[in-house]
Amino acid sequence: MNLQKLRDNYSKLISYMEVNGYSKTYIGSFKREIKRILSAINSKKVSCYTDIYLVYTKTSSSPDYLRNKRTIIGAIEQFDVHDRYPDGKRRHELFERGAYPLLLPEFKSIIDYYCEVEKKGSKKINTIYTESHNAATFFLSLQQKGIDSLANITEEAVLSIFMSLDGSRVRSYSYKKNITAILKACTPYHAEACRRILAFLPALRATRKNIQYLTSEEIQKIKEALTGENSLTLCDKAIGMLALYTGLRGCDITGLTFDAIDWDRDLIHITQQKTHFSLTLPLTAVVGNAIYDYLTTERPCTESCYLFLSQNRPYDRLKSTSIGNVAARIMKVAGIRQSKGDRKGFHIFRHHLATTLLENKVPQPVISRTLGHTSPVSLEAYLSADFSHLKECAISIEPFPVLEEVFS
Repeated sequence: MNLQKLRDNYSKLISYMEVNGYSKTYIGSFKREIKRILSAINSKKVSCYTDIYLVYTKTSSSPDYLRNKRTIIGAIEQFDVHDRYPDGKRRHELFERGAYPLLLPEFKSIIDYYCEVEKKGSKKINTIYTESHNAATFFLSLQQKGIDSLANITEEAVLSIFMSLDGSRVRSYSYKKNITAILKACTPYHAEACRRILAFLPALRATRKNIQYLTSEEIQKIKEALTGENSLTLCDKAIGMLALYTGLRGCDITGLTFDAIDWDRDLIHITQQKTHFSLTLPLTAVVGNAIYDYLTTERPCTESCYLFLSQNRPYDRLKSTSIGNVAARIMKVAGIRQSKGDRKGFHIFRHHLATTLLENKVPQPVISRTLGHTSPVSLEAYLSADFSHLKECAISIEPFPVLEEVFS
């Protein structure tokens, strides 16, 4: 690694940043980093800019700290190697984000093998991504503890990732389940090592947090907001009606096109973005009227095939990230769920539809098809709010004496 060019020209980089209004603190960070790079080049462990960054990963696990180091070292590398100056907009990362690029080849090979095998099967792309991402962070944590191969992984090191020194759990059951999936899939590739690491994983109990739900009073206020005269746009109201009465995911609502609506047969046809499975739902009058009002009165005149567009030029389709803002506006106009920590996204509408169908004794397979689930297990998360049927399972406390003060 020849740093003579950096040694001769780094003053130009500093002058450029000073002229272009970079803060003294930020410029100071560059100066200190360049000084460290020039002094560290004599080390045999440093052969490239990535090696310089990896030194920091051994002394800190703070995401913000390491992200800042990647940005600064990456910008210095761009200047040294490609003669590119910082532009104040683009972050010059050393490599793509995430844990995977930082892994040693042997650890990478495990994840590569898993992805290659599972992509040939029926597992969803999102599931493969989540499991491989968790495995990458798992192996990176081991790597930062000085473990450089599968053979050197110890039970103590594995347990330290899942449990703190006081014995409390720091990783979830789902995280462990994802690591397990990776290791089991890779058993044919590294049989002995994978079986050994699987034996090291701690026994964790699955937990489920209580999911916030919409009360009957809140539903009434939402319906009043969606049908009354207020600050909500027709676009907001149409999207709200779709979410409330169809349970469609936000990404599927923003992805709706004109040919998805069959006005003659009162049907909605889509291919779900999450599962890639087709789904057909009834287009009720209240939903259809809301969409029609928006299309004929408020939607910008454009050749875009998407139903829901931004209100400002160039009238792009609404993004999935924008859908959360629509939900927040509806909640605000309805005067509900304004406290910190309240669940406000459209998924709570989907949850409401599921529990309403359950309360009305609609068969679970029908509900799963309505929600577009590919597995009946997906419905289990909604059962906790099916109060009308949960009450049937309640046990009477009459045989147990209770002081009157408890109820006063």
